[in-house]
Amino acid sequence: MIFDTDLKGTRARLAELLDEAEFAVAFTGAGISTECGIPDFRSPGGLWTKNQPISFDVFCAHKEARNEAWRRKFNMEEAFANARPGRGHKALANLLTRGRLKGVITQNIDGLHQASGVADEALVELHGNGTYATCLECGTRYELDWVRERFEASGGIAPDCPRCGGPIKAATISFGQSMPEREMMRADRFTKESDLFIVIGSSLVVFPAAGFPLQAKTLGAKLVILNREPTEFDSMADLVCHAEIGDVLAPFATDA
Repeated sequence: MIFDTDLKGTRARLAELLDEAEFAVAFTGAGISTECGIPDFRSPGGLWTKNQPISFDVFCAHKEARNEAWRRKFNMEEAFANARPGRGHKALANLLTRGRLKGVITQNIDGLHQASGVADEALVELHGNGTYATCLECGTRYELDWVRERFEASGGIAPDCPRCGGPIKAATISFGQSMPEREMMRADRFTKESDLFIVIGSSLVVFPAAGFPLQAKTLGAKLVILNREPTEFDSMADLVCHAEIGDVLAPFATDA
């Protein structure tokens, strides 16, 4: 393992690993979006230290829980709606465009990878997407503005699906909800094909998502971990850097 706190050295070694790789994959977590104004969930002072997450079964079973879930969603929406891709997002989009990166697996739900120019076929969203909603019964998609208009007009009552009467939920994966089968299969394929697996801004504590870096390393890929705080996987990585993601990746956002 190379542990590097020198940004110049980290960037140089990462560039070498990218040059050597035939199938490089990035795996991103909340740390890539914090400079964009998206709050972290798990860090001290994060959203989950202030509000207990609402589990999927509770959301489905209780109208009051759905009302509360949407109230929280819209309270946070300003931060999400005003966010723009940061230096890390732009760097990955550029590396994909240049063919130096083959895909991005993300735990994030903010839609910033798409906003930076990452194509859908190159992106795997393990935990869904918080920029729209779906009916849990029939799968109909609803835009957040549509949900919010009805939520506010009713005095804070979560709307049900006009088509089938099912509950409408943000298109994210909640605690207790099954992981999306298609996205898990795509992530597994990316991981198995990778010869360089770059973890960016993830604490690597949420499974099954955090199992992909371990799988990649076990199958012979080089493992890079770029995260502000240490992770339990640091000891097995080939390159580790604890720094702000944007600071590390900024030079990769251009062709220079």
